[in-house]
Amino acid sequence: MTVITISRQSGSYGREIAEQLSAKLNIPLITRKTFLSEYISEIATPYELDMLEQSPKIYLTQSRSGIIFKDYIENKLREVTSKSSCVILGMGAQIIFSNSPDVLKIRVIASKKTRLKRFGKKYGLDEAEAERLLYQSDKRHKKYLSVLYGEDWSNPMLYDIILNTDNMPIEQCVELIAFNDDIRKTMRLYSTQASVSPDENIEKAKKPVFKHPAEEEFANILNMYGIEWEYEPKTFPVRWDAEGNVTMAISPDFFLPRFNTYIEITTMDQKYVTTKNKKVKLLKELYPDININIVYKKDFYSLLERFGFSGVDEINGFNRH
Repeated sequence: MTVITISRQSGSYGREIAEQLSAKLNIPLITRKTFLSEYISEIATPYELDMLEQSPKIYLTQSRSGIIFKDYIENKLREVTSKSSCVILGMGAQIIFSNSPDVLKIRVIASKKTRLKRFGKKYGLDEAEAERLLYQSDKRHKKYLSVLYGEDWSNPMLYDIILNTDNMPIEQCVELIAFNDDIRKTMRLYSTQASVSPDENIEKAKKPVFKHPAEEEFANILNMYGIEWEYEPKTFPVRWDAEGNVTMAISPDFFLPRFNTYIEITTMDQKYVTTKNKKVKLLKELYPDININIVYKKDFYSLLERFGFSGVDEINGFNRH
């Protein structure tokens, strides 16, 4: 199933892209005009249809058949897309399907200079007339989304892909969207084939991939003593550059919830010890409420004794030294 929503600035070629994409993928194109004539006409009178073209506030009112237009549009679009693939142009579809990860949401934009030029050429307008028409058109687009959903039309977080058509021809945009749709389908198929049962996921979650044998050995010891642990549950930035980018961070190997303590396992290699000591020192300075200990393999049992687990020198082949 392919569902693609396209939001566009006037003069950005968004409509042309939607039309060619629909043709390329051989799936229907739903626009506000077609939706009003094919669907809303089922519940609205000719007068109501005319009013819907005049103001977005009318969409928040109840039709004579007792249905709020906005609710009808949302429910009908969900019904249509659940049965067949389609390209949806405008209509606030990027909001309606905002929680649908399988729906590809596209925004098409262009610079004001480019859009003015296209408007002038398309409608035979001088620059002043084109600018006035462009302003009114953008205003209507923005108002529709603002009135119905309280959303900013230009918010980039509403879209998966934003295409600037200043230097990108329509055909290239169409190919890019179609290619991305193919990738998404492939990824969904791969994800389905690679999926495992919930029990298997839980089991995998219990078996993290350790970076060093000493970490796995320590985890086994904790398990033997019945001590709950988490592996690298959190990362602490400890150094930044002038632009605020993190340049150094530490992810302690273990967190023991019962003791509210982080454990960093280290080997006898001095170069690693020095680096870890440096990071831990910075962590303690920047996060004074965090408890953390650097522990050598030979100190595993000494640490446990400090936590009150003593009296066992050797268990199941694990030696203190």
